[in-house]
Amino acid sequence: MGDKTHTHPGAAGRATAADHPASVRNVVLVGHSGSGKTTLVEALALTTGAVNRAGRVEDGGCVSDYDDMEHRQQRSVQLSLVPVEWDGIKINLLDTPGYADFVGELRAGLRAADAALFVVSASDGVDGATRMVWEECAAVGMPRAIVITHLEAARADFEEMTRICAEAFGGDDPDAVLPLYLPLHGPPAPDGHAPVTGLVGLLSRKLFDYASGERVASEPGEAELPQLDEARSLLIEGIISESEDETLMERYLGGEQVDVKTLVEDLERAVARGVFFPVLAAAPAADGARQGLGTVELLELITRGFPTPLERTAPRVTTPEGAGRELRMCDPEESLVAEVVKTSSDPYVGRISMVRVFSGTLRADQTVHVSGHGMTDRGHEDHDVDERIGALSTPFGKQQRPVPHVIAGDLACVAKLTRAETGDTLSAKDDPLLMAPWEMPDPLLPLAIEAHSKPDEDKLSQGLARLVAEDPTMRLEHNQDTHQVVLWCLGEAHADVALERLRSRYGVQVDVVPHRVALRETFGGRAAGRGRHVKQSGGHGQYAICEIEVEPLPGGSGIEFVDKVVGGAVPRQFIPSVEKGVRAQAAKGVAAGHPLIDVRVTLLDGKAHSVDSSDAAFQTAGALALREAAADARIHLLEPVAEVSVLVGDDYVGAVMSDLSGRRGKVLGTEQTSGGRTLIRAEVPEIEIGRYAVDLRSLSHGTARFDRRYARHEPMPAQVADRLREEVRVAS
Repeated sequence: MGDKTHTHPGAAGRATAADHPASVRNVVLVGHSGSGKTTLVEALALTTGAVNRAGRVEDGGCVSDYDDMEHRQQRSVQLSLVPVEWDGIKINLLDTPGYADFVGELRAGLRAADAALFVVSASDGVDGATRMVWEECAAVGMPRAIVITHLEAARADFEEMTRICAEAFGGDDPDAVLPLYLPLHGPPAPDGHAPVTGLVGLLSRKLFDYASGERVASEPGEAELPQLDEARSLLIEGIISESEDETLMERYLGGEQVDVKTLVEDLERAVARGVFFPVLAAAPAADGARQGLGTVELLELITRGFPTPLERTAPRVTTPEGAGRELRMCDPEESLVAEVVKTSSDPYVGRISMVRVFSGTLRADQTVHVSGHGMTDRGHEDHDVDERIGALSTPFGKQQRPVPHVIAGDLACVAKLTRAETGDTLSAKDDPLLMAPWEMPDPLLPLAIEAHSKPDEDKLSQGLARLVAEDPTMRLEHNQDTHQVVLWCLGEAHADVALERLRSRYGVQVDVVPHRVALRETFGGRAAGRGRHVKQSGGHGQYAICEIEVEPLPGGSGIEFVDKVVGGAVPRQFIPSVEKGVRAQAAKGVAAGHPLIDVRVTLLDGKAHSVDSSDAAFQTAGALALREAAADARIHLLEPVAEVSVLVGDDYVGAVMSDLSGRRGKVLGTEQTSGGRTLIRAEVPEIEIGRYAVDLRSLSHGTARFDRRYARHEPMPAQVADRLREEVRVAS
């Protein structure tokens, strides 16, 4: 690594199906929005000869952000797979969105990959969200490297950014984050900024000049040697400290010269084990150039330092019934186990599923078993079905290039899996298996929608079903209390994309309406009511009279009905009718149209007629009695209260707690956690946290996350209830 000269692309043409897991590298690109991930993917595609000019295929489209929606949004909104080849190795580059709303796509990319490239902009630095993703990767031991981009920006400083990365990512061992190359600067521009035109390899002690548009190797000049030697010594010590040869450090400190071949081998092993994290620099190719700065060095690192799929610890596999199953994972001859990491729809091909094959071999036109479990809380149904798959292909921009099969360790796209959703497992028809799902964030921003017209209403249900099948971070709710259709999203951008997909892909136009919280009503004190339903209009009449008493009960008691009729004033057969009428009216509400809860209704007396009394008459009388009792009573509006847990950096604890108090929240306690973060537990009325997913992100600069769960309903303050009633009155 760093001592090999490339003068031409490693593999002109197209990536094809891999023939062995050892010849595959699956790499996910991670970084904040605008850090340059997509540009880097396009630069790597150009260097490998996969595209004919920067980021373009023959039809003129980009290889990564090729979707029309991404052009309109001017950012990545979905996971993209770009396969390239270098030195006989197939590299599956997984480009992920950097914006926090699309973290589900990022998690899918992490699941499909075996190593991660963290892309950091020299002009923006490392944000809190990127640090959190680094910690997630560290928790599972995923190998990582860092690529610094935007070196052309004014005030860009590679050395300073390397120090910042070591501080942000190194944790207790900042010496594990070190550069493999130093930038070589050309003559200063008129603005005084000296552009980076090449790199100096610290291990190879060679200069790689990209000024001509292709990598040219030479010897460094005298001016570069002092800085090179100092950085080289630090790198060698960092590599040796992570070496599996425990005697190497002692020998090195004793004056022994360690040969470059040994250092490179130790470096590659340390990177693959996830204990050493090299820093590299990269820039896109200039117009007419064939190689972007640092792209060859990066490809060398990926092919020689990043692990093969054979070295990955695979997720747990069970039968659909939950029994454990042991497999030789990443063996093309084993039983098939593949996972759908992304689902999308193509207007011409239909549903396309991107899959990672963990075991066995997936073949075109094969019948597979599709297992989907564990997502019922997000509007997904469990399913176990056999399906015949269509063609297999590798994507490249908008194009799909057919392949005959996909072996363990590789990724590809499958057409016409009509039932498969993101997160589902594909396995052999006669040996169904299920992979443990990956963790997904809970969508906590509600988006209440209504069909724009009758034709849209007819298509809405199917469009929403397809939408949530593609995106497991989206939850569909048909709220029985408010009678609203609610899409729960991760943020405003996520919601915008959902609406755009409904319109452009599925032809469904919807209107966004205010989200309503499920309120309740209860009695503030005892009250009595008399229900009289008497009608005589010739023939069979209606006759029912009942007298009730209503009293409040503790929260969570529901509706309690008590019969205290004496002397048969209400015949026994009609007492259930009174209760049915009372409960029906309670469900409709007695004041503001919200369900009545937590009361005891006691039937005290009544009257009946031998001919005209009926079940329907006493149901009506029971409802009338409850309404009359409510008319003379103080009715409280009850609002749902949520238990909220906020995990936030210590720097933002005060601001978050103050914000929660401003939302009528009650802080229950705080707890110090690892990584300089605090867990805040609070109870907050749900009506106050409808947009908390957006507001918290702004408040904490994207570094905080929260979860919520329903706790109980409790009385709403009088001034809030009055304001809400006035809003309802004005709206109606």
